[in-house]
Amino acid sequence: MASILARRCGLRLYSADTRTWQHRDRALGAGNAAAAGWEVLTLQARREQPDHELIAQSLFRERGAMVVADVAQLPDSPLILAEGTVIRPHDVPPRAAAVWLTANVETVRRRLGEREGRSNRLYELLVEVIAADVSAARAPMIDATRDLAATVAAVEAFFAPQLARGPLATDVAQRQGLLREANLDIVEQVRGFYARPWAVGDPEAVVRNFICECGATTCEEFVEVSVGSAAVAPAIAAAHLVATRSPNGESGG
Repeated sequence: MASILARRCGLRLYSADTRTWQHRDRALGAGNAAAAGWEVLTLQARREQPDHELIAQSLFRERGAMVVADVAQLPDSPLILAEGTVIRPHDVPPRAAAVWLTANVETVRRRLGEREGRSNRLYELLVEVIAADVSAARAPMIDATRDLAATVAAVEAFFAPQLARGPLATDVAQRQGLLREANLDIVEQVRGFYARPWAVGDPEAVVRNFICECGATTCEEFVEVSVGSAAVAPAIAAAHLVATRSPNGESGG
């Protein structure tokens, strides 16, 4: 949803999921006990923790402030669309507009199963935690159990006043630059994971879905390529590659 809206409107996209390891390092540097405890657990032990420990070690309650600090360091133009589960109502600065997408556990479980083959206990637990936070703050909500197009339309309508004021990226080159930035954030997230002392593997060979960088406002495509490839060249859907041919038959770009 966020990438579609960013492409359609010419926004800088900040995804909290691409800062996981930066935020964990920040928490470790600050002496956060929950962060330190999580690092020494095995994968199986992480999954078997009691609910309250799982939430604490996810840094759910700490990372919202880190997101705000990150966004404050970004250029003011164009507008920034920041998204992520860890952004809580009390974290949002007064000059920002924010809305929360809500869904029930069944919807979350089904969508995670479709995307990753299985659900995620932390995400299921956070459904009620986030709903309680948003309800207590009387923050605006949008029902995200509807289909993607309806959800995008509802979010775009919510942010209509901000989008009307701008500033927005207005040409293809600007939009392409913003999308390159967002994809490189994904690259650094994967590299950050494999830089952990307990991680094994080659980050450059990992295949991920990257946002198509064609720059068209109507584009909703993703491109599945390796991290190494995305790091050195724009990810563009095959159908959106444009080739020209000169009269003498030579190919051009």
